[in-house]
Amino acid sequence: MIPLTNNNTHTNQYINSKIRLIEKTFVIISLFAFPGILYIFPRIGILPQGIVTLAKYCSWIGSLLLVLLFWRSCIILSITNIFIWLLTGLSVISFLWSDFPSVTFLNAIEVLMMTLFSLYFATRFCLEEQIKLISTTLFIGAILSIFVAVIFPNFGRHIEGDLIGAWKGIYWQKNILGSMMVLSSITFYTLPKQTSSFYRYLGLSIALGLILFSTSKTSLVLYFISMSIMIFYQKFRWRGKISVVLVDIGILVFGCVLLLVSTFWVELLTELGKDPTLTGRTPLWNVMLNRLMDRPLFGYGIGGFWAPGSQYAIEAGKAVGTGWIAPSGHNGYMDILVDLGLVGFSLFLIIYCITFIKAFRIAYSSNKKEDLWYLTYITFLALNSLTETFFLRPGIHWMLFITVAFSVNKKIREY
Repeated sequence: MIPLTNNNTHTNQYINSKIRLIEKTFVIISLFAFPGILYIFPRIGILPQGIVTLAKYCSWIGSLLLVLLFWRSCIILSITNIFIWLLTGLSVISFLWSDFPSVTFLNAIEVLMMTLFSLYFATRFCLEEQIKLISTTLFIGAILSIFVAVIFPNFGRHIEGDLIGAWKGIYWQKNILGSMMVLSSITFYTLPKQTSSFYRYLGLSIALGLILFSTSKTSLVLYFISMSIMIFYQKFRWRGKISVVLVDIGILVFGCVLLLVSTFWVELLTELGKDPTLTGRTPLWNVMLNRLMDRPLFGYGIGGFWAPGSQYAIEAGKAVGTGWIAPSGHNGYMDILVDLGLVGFSLFLIIYCITFIKAFRIAYSSNKKEDLWYLTYITFLALNSLTETFFLRPGIHWMLFITVAFSVNKKIREY
């Protein structure tokens, strides 16, 4: 009977390992499929459009089924941050007051599915596993970006305008490639100690190289700010001194100011033939603020302000002076205001502050490098969202933010 018991044990372990491998594969595919990153492969003829669409909807359905499968654990984790569900719910019903209800409804469904995936990701994987899976996803994205930029330069690089020659890889714009590689740097830096040093430094090197090839000065500045912040976090662990808390908050504020000043210093100090208004962003923001006054509480619905044919997007384009219709306000905070008004923005701030406080506690209560990831990530997101729109938008940035918001509650219970 003993050998039979041992055989059963080995069989169960084998089955569990295979199930775990399937789950990890699902996570990696979803981190690509949800943001629509795979869109480039049909364009270069590597994958048919049907496969890319299928991958996205399989990720949607898979997330829903997995949350239902592990419903007990998901419910326990869900109730630890009810504000996430309030914000998600507000997003879903925002089509009711949108001028473009069909556009808003589709965007809202994306937000709901990203929340479900993030809940599953946070429930089923510990911090170390999350970092490994995220680093793997970003490493694959980096390798594919090099491949596309070198083999298919007409698709992997900008080929016209002021951006000509800048790499964008598998992403849709050079700044997105730069942002993803800054995120990759953060993730590889915080990999657990037992990770191969060669893999860690290879990931860091490739990420920095792609930031340089993207020519995104915003990403380059953000890279150095993020790396400096991580070194500070690692060196000055929490030792019961309130000064550390104040300095940490000061770093976040100083980083935001430094990013804006460093990125746009030419435009801020001189005109030199360039646009002295943060590369055209401030006219957009002025229009957004003026229009927000018309619907201050609940805004225009998710994506409603910038929907195709929107009079508000046209008005913002005219304000820039080029007639170009922007797809967003290039500022996450401004966009969440016009999306969901002061009510939605307040819910977001509550979620962010709760997450920041808990991530801060985790980072300064441990000597493990990986425990810095939550705090570093939400700091990076706060900085990056000053010049790009990632809040409540299909993409890895929002998915990871919600994952962090759920995960910090589970991690806190371990202490």
